Amino acid sequence: MNRTTLSLIAGVTALAAVTGLAALTTPDASDANTAKAAAELPVERTSLVCPAPSISDLAETTYTSFTPVTKGTASDGKAELQSAAQEKGDAADGKGEKGEDAGKAGKADKPVLEGKQPGTPVSGDASGADSPALIGTADGKFAPGWTVQETTEVAVGTGRGLQGVNCIAPDTEFWFPGASTAPDRTDYVHLTNPDDSAAVVDIELYGKDGALETTVGEGITVQPHSGEPILLSTLTSEKQDNVTVHVTVRSGRVGASVQTLDDKLGGDWLAASADPAGSLVLPGIPKDATSVRLVAFTPGDADADLKVRLASPSGMITPAGNETLHVKAGMTSAVDLGDVMQGEAGSLVLTPTDRSVPVVAAVRVVRGKGDKQETAFIPASRAVGTRATAVDNRAKGTTLSVTAPFGTAEVKVTASAGSEGGAAASKSYTVKSGTTQDVKVPVPSGLKGTYALTVESVSGGPVYASRTLAVTEDGVAGFTVQTLPDDRGMVAVPEADEDLSVLQK
Repeated sequence: MNRTTLSLIAGVTALAAVTGLAALTTPDASDANTAKAAAELPVERTSLVCPAPSISDLAETTYTSFTPVTKGTASDGKAELQSAAQEKGDAADGKGEKGEDAGKAGKADKPVLEGKQPGTPVSGDASGADSPALIGTADGKFAPGWTVQETTEVAVGTGRGLQGVNCIAPDTEFWFPGASTAPDRTDYVHLTNPDDSAAVVDIELYGKDGALETTVGEGITVQPHSGEPILLSTLTSEKQDNVTVHVTVRSGRVGASVQTLDDKLGGDWLAASADPAGSLVLPGIPKDATSVRLVAFTPGDADADLKVRLASPSGMITPAGNETLHVKAGMTSAVDLGDVMQGEAGSLVLTPTDRSVPVVAAVRVVRGKGDKQETAFIPASRAVGTRATAVDNRAKGTTLSVTAPFGTAEVKVTASAGSEGGAAASKSYTVKSGTTQDVKVPVPSGLKGTYALTVESVSGGPVYASRTLAVTEDGVAGFTVQTLPDDRGMVAVPEADEDLSVLQK
């Protein structure tokens, strides 16, 4: 049997696993052979990775896992988070004497967190600086929309405050505008490899004048089932306030997040920007922000000219003196918008003034004054799409911001049952075109513990959203912001007819 026949058999087998016995047929102009519309089915497996949470011995971290209830899923399944070291031990099980020992050690430990049932969040805690990166897998009824957040409180020191990050699906490319190599910043790129083989990663840094000269940014090896924090200041000797980090994977895949720690302004996680695009939305800047800095970068060869607008509760407004932003090709641009919020919630909307040039962007948000300031980051986000979820919401300090920049939209918001008790509640909202609304979220009746907020698009234009979680500790208003991009819990599966004759071609 030749290689072509073997490849075809493998292709047919893979399709059959998803849709039953199926094969692709030759396109035909006749109506009888026109392809049927793809069916939307729940995904059957989801993988997430969480970076190591902190370098502080005083860190207190909470992991929260949640899967929204989805129709059409299997009746069984599980969702588990394990330490990267434990995953490595499990993978080594049975491979020689050392592998057997490692496997036994891994199997002896329970998962860090296990899902109980869709619709109810579960949480677990960790303390100190030794908490490892985590690797998670959900299948069956737990897979569609599986969301995990890592929330860390650091009482004092560099980066003190509230730090939050969504655990993410591994990928091969990430953009992080808003990082820094300045003397008062300690920024790390966290790389987590969930697979059985090593990943090889390149890290590029771009400042105000273009690419920064790096010494060890190329060919970084991330071992299987492990996390690797890379201190940005070890990659370059240049000190710049605003840097764009580009992570690309030569082989394998990783999860990547940037942890930013400031000597005076606290710290948080900088999640990756949405893919480069001509228009971007950065949703849900808190209304009490005292400082907002926009950082943008264009990876192409052409400069980008962007119209900068703020979607406020009453409509689109243009920040005085910052109507446009010119972004030179391959250079990081930044503009301080100051106290642009004026006590009202808002979202930044970036659109081309003329021709469309792909860009990435993020904002750094500061709340508080003097020695009680805290920082968070909001990257450009994908739309909510069909559904998106934010977890680790508390009875106090939770704000959900929803914006409809390009057309009036209706959304449904569901508050899940509490992690320790309470009944789910839902409410629908209409968001007018060009506005941002801090909606009054439904709170589970009899709430005990934390809960999840799931946003679903009902009708109208695209919707973007973010959740702000605030905790005041010793007079410092610690906060963190997570965007709510589509959870991609549904996948389009085309209908196909049986045609085994393709094996003979």
